[in-house]
Amino acid sequence: MKLSQTTRLVIILLYAALMIAVCRFLFGTWLPPTAEKGLWLYASFAHLLLGTLLLSPYFTKPVGAVSDAAIAALVLLEVTGAVWGLHEAWAIWAWRSICWYYLAVILIGSLAMLLRNSQSIRGKQIAQTTYVLSTHLGDAPLIFSLLFLFALVAFHLENRREFLTLAAMWVVIVPLGVLENLAHLAKDIKETWIKSVRYETICETYARKEPNLLLFRRTGEGLLTFGQVLAMKHSLRDAFHYAMVLDELHLAEERWIRCLEIDGQLVAAAQETLHRATAKSPVPVLPLSAVISQSDIDLAFQQCRVYTRRADLIGLVAPDTNIATLQFELTRADLDIGEGQLVEVLIGTKPVLYQIINGLTQEEILTQKNTYGFARGTAKKIGTWNDNLQRFEHVRWIPKLNEPVLLQQAQQPPAIAAAVGFFPNTSYPLTVNVDQLVTHNTAILGILGAGKTFLALELVERMLLRGIKVIALDLTNQYASELAPYYDAAAEQAKTDALKATGPPGKANMRPNVAEAGSVQVFQALLKLQLTAFMNDQDSRLRIYNPTAFEIWRQDGKLFSGVGSMAQLTPAEITKIVTEVALDLCSTNITDQAKLCLVYEEAHSLIPEWNAVAAAGDKEATNGTAKAILQGRKYGLGCLVVTQRTANVTKTILNQCNTVFALRVFDSTGMEFLRNYIGDDYAGVLSTLEDRHAVAFGRASSCSDPVLIRLNDRNKFLLLNRP
Repeated sequence: MKLSQTTRLVIILLYAALMIAVCRFLFGTWLPPTAEKGLWLYASFAHLLLGTLLLSPYFTKPVGAVSDAAIAALVLLEVTGAVWGLHEAWAIWAWRSICWYYLAVILIGSLAMLLRNSQSIRGKQIAQTTYVLSTHLGDAPLIFSLLFLFALVAFHLENRREFLTLAAMWVVIVPLGVLENLAHLAKDIKETWIKSVRYETICETYARKEPNLLLFRRTGEGLLTFGQVLAMKHSLRDAFHYAMVLDELHLAEERWIRCLEIDGQLVAAAQETLHRATAKSPVPVLPLSAVISQSDIDLAFQQCRVYTRRADLIGLVAPDTNIATLQFELTRADLDIGEGQLVEVLIGTKPVLYQIINGLTQEEILTQKNTYGFARGTAKKIGTWNDNLQRFEHVRWIPKLNEPVLLQQAQQPPAIAAAVGFFPNTSYPLTVNVDQLVTHNTAILGILGAGKTFLALELVERMLLRGIKVIALDLTNQYASELAPYYDAAAEQAKTDALKATGPPGKANMRPNVAEAGSVQVFQALLKLQLTAFMNDQDSRLRIYNPTAFEIWRQDGKLFSGVGSMAQLTPAEITKIVTEVALDLCSTNITDQAKLCLVYEEAHSLIPEWNAVAAAGDKEATNGTAKAILQGRKYGLGCLVVTQRTANVTKTILNQCNTVFALRVFDSTGMEFLRNYIGDDYAGVLSTLEDRHAVAFGRASSCSDPVLIRLNDRNKFLLLNRP
């Protein structure tokens, strides 16, 4: 409990009288003796005036530590000759050690003052360390006790009367603090009998920002922490209001406390305690925990959502928030906020989730708050979770200004077979409509090694489990081994070998009618025969071809002298044949149910953009493939496009992909294409996505807006979905 300034002044006068009496008793004079004999008296007065009772009564600041150490050092320098005159090695050693100690305090305190406005994390850590060291090592009782005890031992040790008397006086003033303890005792007894405690206001209301946001200016040194409840009055006759501490700012050489006004009701006994304790105080703003118990506080605010979930509170809704995007001011600087995390905000009475798309580190948060008074985050609206439908539903409105923003705590994703992935560190799944993946076409885009093929394999396997047939044009030769339970490799190899055998003889098949030359017709006829059987076979669901494995020939032009120019079909041209045959087989009836999906793995080689073709016939071949895909939807035919080079894939087909999974992308063309689908905000995170993370959007997605998800691990998917 603090003593008033008047009380401290009275105690100083009483101590001064005691020291003068001791001086008279020991030396027979009211005036201080010579320098070395009076050193104890100078140290005692400095301790009382500069130490615990007047200038630094409660704690020592770095500037106080520097000034106290400097004064003590100057006093010690005045007795240099006397110390050397003792001709004692221990006295000289002790004198030098204390001088070095004072010098260290001066240097550390000076460094603390120089670094106090550091902006970097490391600078703040060093500044805090030097501050702590200077306030402890430069504590006034310690500084001047060293001086007093040195004088006592060096100049009064041989005179037992002087030594014992001065030692007893030091014990009374410093360790025991007899008069201070008596003053505290008297004050405690007085307050016990008058049953009222006078609390000092620790801050004053400076501004109110509607709704519910309060700004206080610091006026006292009481400890305030995040989540603490303050009790306040707007006038002497007003009832108490309550606010929860959000953060503390250091701006314009002053300290500011930002608080959120909250509603609660103290029980009758707690209310009586609060009113009685502050009856003789000025209009107070004080921590509620200083007056009543924490259990009473928790009981009073148990219905207040922001108080009960204060551990999750990270910020407040900021201006510029719109229907799709949340802007929020961060009130916490003790955490890293990463892209993909979910936050919750009330819109009306509905808890609506948003996904953070712009992460901030602790250092960035601290820097922005100390520079501008706030740090801002951005999140995209996901919707409100429907537990029955296991999907998000869109909410078409915006939250109120200053509405609390709560961080969703990390959770372990549950085992859900239908989930393609989960929102990062949550239990919220993203599922897909497998039929719409096919009928409305799907694209998987991303750089090498980001996880495209594993995602493609998972989507293909979901199609197979759904009973949808799949023809995979695979240049990687991964599909046969990864999808082995659905693929009879030996039987399919025999069919593939039969197709391969139709090709080489065509190199010598030159005809006046170009359409009859080569081996295209024979290859196409056998392919159609095999795929007809495939479509009619209930037990066969997967067919895999590598277009580069076929040697199919066509005649380039008319015969000249009985000889024609022959050219081998490119992968793009073989892709066109397979696609057109697939369309022909599916077009027997119109349906909105998916029947067949064509997978274009390494699509930049199978359906290249016109300016990225490898051979003259590839442009025409790609146009033919695109035309077939455009017509295929009404017959249940669709495609899955997988590529790492978005710029080199025909946009005629990509633009028809109504579902897109965008993994990590660097090239500007790919980002620009995806920007049209997922918007500027999500396009901005594509280059920093981690492996197995994707931005998903489209008709087949369970979310109506673009979302960032963590894709399934291959092993987990297989464990949940393999029959």
